[in-house]
Amino acid sequence: MDKNADFVEKTTPNGRCVVRVQVLKLPAALTKVLDDNADLLGDVIGGKQIVQRQTSGSLEEENPIEALRKQITAAVESDIDSVFENDKDRADKCKSKWAKLLKNIWSLGPRQIGPNILFTPDIKKRECDVGVLVRGVPYVSTRIGLMDNSSNGAASDTASEEVDRELHLEAQSLESSVISGFQLATSAGPLCEEPMWGLALVIEAFVSRDESDTNQAVEQHGNFTGQVMATVKEACRTAVLRSKPRLVEAMYFCELNTPTEYLGAMYAVLARRRARVLKEEMQEGSALFTVNAYLPVAESIGFADELRRWTSGAASALLVLSHWEALLEDPFFVPRTEEEIEEFGDGSSVPQNTARKLIDAVRRRKGLPVEEKVVRHATKQRTLARKV
Repeated sequence: MDKNADFVEKTTPNGRCVVRVQVLKLPAALTKVLDDNADLLGDVIGGKQIVQRQTSGSLEEENPIEALRKQITAAVESDIDSVFENDKDRADKCKSKWAKLLKNIWSLGPRQIGPNILFTPDIKKRECDVGVLVRGVPYVSTRIGLMDNSSNGAASDTASEEVDRELHLEAQSLESSVISGFQLATSAGPLCEEPMWGLALVIEAFVSRDESDTNQAVEQHGNFTGQVMATVKEACRTAVLRSKPRLVEAMYFCELNTPTEYLGAMYAVLARRRARVLKEEMQEGSALFTVNAYLPVAESIGFADELRRWTSGAASALLVLSHWEALLEDPFFVPRTEEEIEEFGDGSSVPQNTARKLIDAVRRRKGLPVEEKVVRHATKQRTLARKV
């Protein structure tokens, strides 16, 4: 990360470690592959024996690790091709950049198997006068087969000759603290302490020499490994907040059957629940309509009872967990530009923010602080007459 890069920098309380964090957004197809293959990734990263399975109609055996590696590469390439379908040169450059990134996967999170990636920092661009860089090891890339074992550790030997040997060993021992801070940050995001989804983080931690009394520093600030872990966590959460995060909510696939006369009432219930109708078709030989829709899981509580009440028990619904979908609303939207101020004024006419409403509901349920104003817009309050 150079000076022009968009990163967050934080320092440990004792001032010995400087942490820089940069956030990238993972391609949606890659996030889905990581999410769908969580069990296999857990076995691969944990070092368990992977049993090959025989494909139907063929005597050849399919290696699960090789299949996963092909899925990851294909997911990234397909996403890049869809974005740069009219610019082949930019697509090729982006593919080569992602090929290098996939060789430097340090860890996955949360729980070592989640759909978030921690990349190792770029060693070649680092200078030793800032401090010793906690380099990390591309362990996940090696286990999956995205990187050869022989291409590891060439730069660490030359760097260890330039810096103090003891400081270099201390930086190496802090690798687990950086990973733990990354795991804590991805398991409890900054919006409402929920797991993160579809993010890539690059963490650079620089360790400098200890010029103070060690015993006094431990008593004042605590253990150094704990300081690094907490600083990495806070830097990751701050970097995510600066990158305009969005909520991702679970969606049900909803199949409804209703008579023709109750079709309008059923649509009214779906509209109140923020459902998105996919298609409707009439069943042959009957007067029933079949409607397919996506319904947010957060809005599904009491859905069946309300549907029966409004349709007099004539409509029935089948709910199946389908996928995760991002809410495009900015939970921290405030009118700032001239066009926004002209449209919304001081903010009193801004429609209800669904994302903010969900965040506040989750934070109240968890006992977390919620930013609330008793008087939101003073111009809309009712003025009572003073009687003397």
